[in-house]
Amino acid sequence: MLDTLTILAPGLLGASVAKAARARVAARRITLWARRPEIRNALRTQPFADAIAETPTDAVRDAQLVILAAPVEKIITLSAQISPALPRGAIVTDVGSVKTRICRECTAAMPPHATFIGSHPMAGSAKTGWENATDDLFAGRTVFVTPPAHEKSEEKKVKSKKQATGAAAPFHSLPFTLHSSGDFVAGFWRALGATPVIVTPAEHDGIVAHISHLPQTIATTLAALLAQKNPQWRAYAGNGLRDTTRIAASDATMWMEIFQQNRAEILRALDAYQTELAAMRAALATEDWPALRARLEAGKQFRDSL
Repeated sequence: MLDTLTILAPGLLGASVAKAARARVAARRITLWARRPEIRNALRTQPFADAIAETPTDAVRDAQLVILAAPVEKIITLSAQISPALPRGAIVTDVGSVKTRICRECTAAMPPHATFIGSHPMAGSAKTGWENATDDLFAGRTVFVTPPAHEKSEEKKVKSKKQATGAAAPFHSLPFTLHSSGDFVAGFWRALGATPVIVTPAEHDGIVAHISHLPQTIATTLAALLAQKNPQWRAYAGNGLRDTTRIAASDATMWMEIFQQNRAEILRALDAYQTELAAMRAALATEDWPALRARLEAGKQFRDSL
């Protein structure tokens, strides 16, 4: 169990971390900070918060683990802001959906006695804001943990040693050292019910460009296309269209930041998708029904495996 968990800018994800940590007894003390005074006042009445700080630096002074739950651009700003106040041995992580730039700049912002390790929980909701947080948001969900490449190698050595001895230390007993901080962050997410997956920041950005950012792009462009058609068509839509375009309703400001941060990887994913779409179009145009069926079957097989 952590002595002190600090969460900065708790929206849906950050407040869900607080609720899950309280429900699963993963931290003795939970401190929150929110930018807006009215939100700080509202959070003071919540049972998942032990203290509400007036500034980010006040919030982190005694923290063992700090969660930066702000939007992508603000995460980098907050890491620099709290750096002078971080106690010795503190570990800082985040919930941002793009990792390469965040990990690079947040790591550079850390003082020598603290460590930044990126995180990205593959969890969320169509609803936003701390009011919609739940204590089971991360249960059974993947959380990417992205230590630098050299630390990932060290963690593999640590894991191999644990396997050889048949013992695995729980997250709360791991020392606050560079070689084990990735394991520590992974252990924290595991304590919240999640399944941590350790990859490098670059590996993460390539994966999510395909499994998260590309689907958002497809849903958005499909909805944008249909918005140009006869408005009466919307009344005829069934669940297929609603399911396919559900994520097009996501917050545009958040996705603008993601597209800007992960631009190169999203473009690669779009190129691969355009190649596949062109092949399907060609099969239809040339009446190559076996090729079309093969793609339909491959898509069904993948969807059935999810």
